[in-house]
Amino acid sequence: MLYTKYPEEIEKSMKKFYETLNEKDKRRYAGIETMKLGYGGQSYICKILGCDADTVKKGREEFEGELSSDERIRNIGGGRPKIIETTENIDEVFLEILRTHTAGNPMDEKVKYTNLNRVEISKRFTERNMEVSEHVVKQLLDKHGYGERKMQKTKTMKEVENRNEQFENIAEIRVKYENSANPIISLDVKKKKK
Repeated sequence: MLYTKYPEEIEKSMKKFYETLNEKDKRRYAGIETMKLGYGGQSYICKILGCDADTVKKGREEFEGELSSDERIRNIGGGRPKIIETTENIDEVFLEILRTHTAGNPMDEKVKYTNLNRVEISKRFTERNMEVSEHVVKQLLDKHGYGERKMQKTKTMKEVENRNEQFENIAEIRVKYENSANPIISLDVKKKKK
């Protein structure tokens, strides 16, 4: 059994300090404390710090062995897997969201971008009953080689007759051609004056 017990004030300070440490340092600190106390110290330290006995044991083993200068906090492969690796159909849904919001560079087929920002893409995931944060959207954009692009002009300089009808017509034609073997090419051209 333990012959000594820290005063309550010291226990609170230990817990407060423990919470400021990273994962590796937490287990090593817990291991050192159990070494100071001797028999029964491990369960006492676990109670004070709110940690698992296996964590304390591992920290003690690390401390008694050679301390590694490796800067890694977790072992390789440790930590939570990325959402983009574990969520079913996330890539398919992402590509479906960007299907009609993707453009590229005709001079370089590797360059593609979207006019949707991360917040808009995240909202579209929500509409499909998938909660995907802006951070995860960024990971998906990087994974699939997308860049973000903002419209330079937000306000039209003049009113053009039938402007909306033109875009609706383009959308209809695109839908027809998507299911055929024909390519879809979008060209932005200006009417030349004679």
